[in-house]
Amino acid sequence: MSHQQPLSWVEDVFQLLFGVEQTDHGKPNCNKTYVMYHGTTRTNATAIQRDGFVQSAGGMLGRGVYLSRDLNKARRYPIDPSLPDSERVVLRVEVNVGNVIAINYQGHPRQKNWHKGGWLGNREVFDTAWCPPNCGMTPGGTEEDCVWDPSRIKIQNYRHCNQKMFLKKKISRCRSRPRDSAQQQAKLLDSQAKL
Repeated sequence: MSHQQPLSWVEDVFQLLFGVEQTDHGKPNCNKTYVMYHGTTRTNATAIQRDGFVQSAGGMLGRGVYLSRDLNKARRYPIDPSLPDSERVVLRVEVNVGNVIAINYQGHPRQKNWHKGGWLGNREVFDTAWCPPNCGMTPGGTEEDCVWDPSRIKIQNYRHCNQKMFLKKKISRCRSRPRDSAQQQAKLLDSQAKL
C-alpha cells in the first residue's frame, strides 16, 4: 500500500442528525449516538450494505463489530499490504453506544467478556468496549470501539478510498453517497467495481 495522506470526511456535506455527535476521541458518553467509521474491502462493504454488520469472531476486545471515530484508522483496514487502495472502502455509520466500558490495558479483566453479565447477573453488562488512544493496546496509538449488537449501528454512507482520487482532491469522485437504501448502495458499489 502506498504512503497515505491524512484523509478528512467533509462533514459539511453530510449533515449530522439531531442528537448525533462528532467529537474528539475521549471516552464515548453512555447512551449517546456517535459518528464512527469501519474500513473494509469493496466486497465486504457490498455484503454489509445488503445484509448489515455481523460480529467478528474475535479480536483484541473479543467478539463484536470493530469501529473507530478515527477516520484515518478506519482507512488503513483491512490490514493487507497487497490490497490496492481502489479495493478499500470506508463506511460512515451512526452508533448508539449504549453502556460503555473503557478497556485501557492488555489483560484487563473484562477485555474479552465485557458484554456478559455474571453467572448470577451480578456483573454489569456493556454494549460497547472502548480502547482509548495511546494506552498501548493498538498499533499507532489510535482509539478503537467494539460494539456487541450490530443493530446499534446504522450505515450512513461510504467512501471508496482510491488514494489517487484523494491526492488529486477530487472529492466528488470519492464515491460518497447520501443515505440511499441498503439495496441501492449495494448496487452502486457493485457497479463501481466494474469501473
